[in-house]
Amino acid sequence: MSASEPLVVVENVQKHYGEFQALTDVNLTVDRGEVVVVIGPSGSGKSTLCRSINRLETITSGSIRIDGKELPAEGKGLAKLRADVGMVFQSFNLFAHLTILENVTLGPIKVLGKSKADANKEAMELLTRVGVDKQATKLPAQLSGGQQQRVAIARALAMKPKVMLFDEPTSALDPEMINEVLDVMVGLAKDGMTMVVVTHEMGFARKAADRVVFMADGRIIESATPDEFFTNPQSDRAKDFLSKLITN
Repeated sequence: MSASEPLVVVENVQKHYGEFQALTDVNLTVDRGEVVVVIGPSGSGKSTLCRSINRLETITSGSIRIDGKELPAEGKGLAKLRADVGMVFQSFNLFAHLTILENVTLGPIKVLGKSKADANKEAMELLTRVGVDKQATKLPAQLSGGQQQRVAIARALAMKPKVMLFDEPTSALDPEMINEVLDVMVGLAKDGMTMVVVTHEMGFARKAADRVVFMADGRIIESATPDEFFTNPQSDRAKDFLSKLITN
């Protein structure tokens, strides 16, 4: 496997839910260290694509490779692969009965076999990095939504993933909390983390994306740099989408 192969390769992916086709002929490559932001109207297939990359959604046909390896359907191979692919969801999905520190150390101890001392040390470094180290002994319910989402990012990073997927990470947050999460994500992007981000936050797309992928009706319609996409969209669908954003 050459080091030049992109980290994520999605080829000819189709996804059906019964009669409904959620993804049609989707092709996407994400290079190491690249930040790809996926945008588009509701129901365009963005989240389905994001969730397919770590097999939370099974695809109907096509292939997805992470770091040169085809996604296994299930079993230990899938668990190992999922450890390479960090995921941050719209809802924070933290374990309510565990402290913040325990939420972050659970994966490294159980899956990566780290000692509790090592896992705790690394978790505290990550919680400091995302600005919630003072909350380490609290339960998730004692934190704000923005703080919980930053913990969720730290938890994903604790697994040392090769790529991070973000599925609408700020859409469940109050407006004043959105930036505290986006700032952490911008920091990750600057540090060279490979990221696929599904978001409605166009400011983040402009600031942090290397590439903007625009989806509509389960297809990738355009892929361009943020500057090209926002100043000169090529398709009518993208022009229409952007004009609605500006007027709202």
